Amino acid sequence: MNIGVFCSANGQIDPDFFRATEELGRWLAASGHTLVYGGVNQGLMESIARAVSEGGGRVVGVVPRIVETSGRTSQYVEVEIRCDDLTDRKQLMMDHSDLFVALPGGIGTLDEVFTVAASATIGYHQKPVILLNVKDFWRPLITLLDDLQQRGMVRGQWQQYIKVASTVEELTTLLDFSGER
Repeated sequence: MNIGVFCSANGQIDPDFFRATEELGRWLAASGHTLVYGGVNQGLMESIARAVSEGGGRVVGVVPRIVETSGRTSQYVEVEIRCDDLTDRKQLMMDHSDLFVALPGGIGTLDEVFTVAASATIGYHQKPVILLNVKDFWRPLITLLDDLQQRGMVRGQWQQYIKVASTVEELTTLLDFSGER
């Protein structure tokens, strides 16, 4: 499978987030999956690309022009898909991925998670986003989603579009159970 990964490009964050990212990258490579990500050489983005590459896996980077011209494209990108901007990047990642995993991240990661989930809610695709809830990082978002659900702001159940796994092992079990593997 092609697995799209959304995550932080910051380097000054909890070291446990890097450990979980590396574990996910090793699992992706060992399982024969392809990483599809934003192509940046910083933070968790570089960490996941390095782990997949060093594990013998394939790394596809969807790289906006501004990243390329500023020299921030990862050396681990094996296949580079160039794009104009972040909007193009999200669409290309949706086009080239079978499902998505969101590691800890900020505004950009939230934007990506909700773009994929919103697209699924209106029928553009049936690709889930799995929040890898490292150290309960996504707890405030889960609380918000539960609140939106209770207030009637979500059609159906938000868990139809966004899944949650606390560990890489739990993520792999979730994929086995859902038939996504």
